[in-house]
Amino acid sequence: MKLHTLKPAAGATQSRKRIGRGPGSGMGGTSTRGHKGAKQRSGYHKKIGFEGGQMPLQRRLPKFGFKNINRVEYKAINLSTLQTLAEAKNLEKIGIQELVAAGFISSKTLVKILGNGELKVKLAVEAHAFSKSAEAAIVAAGGTATKL
Repeated sequence: MKLHTLKPAAGATQSRKRIGRGPGSGMGGTSTRGHKGAKQRSGYHKKIGFEGGQMPLQRRLPKFGFKNINRVEYKAINLSTLQTLAEAKNLEKIGIQELVAAGFISSKTLVKILGNGELKVKLAVEAHAFSKSAEAAIVAAGGTATKL
């Protein structure tokens, strides 16, 4: 076997269709586009969701729901998470930087502390929002809850 004797397997390659090159090619006349209608003409582009004139799905289904443009999205962090973080790193203050360093949030995320779990250590916690139960638990443990 030599490099100059190699060729692709039978049927592996095909020559491309040469459309619109006269009647002798078998692809002349309508150039494989059929007769009349939008698809036959140049510049045709089907609209997204077009179903051939049938009422499209997005118009058959009813509209529902509501998206509040003023909604503020918080990342929820529980007291149990703060407890484990404080124990692991011997922290007395937990703020945004500590949570970012621990990998719980990204720097632009808004944080809300929730009251799930138990806080046994005295902590100074800084966050954008607190639930009532979380704030009460932090104060009860001797710490402070500061809203940013």
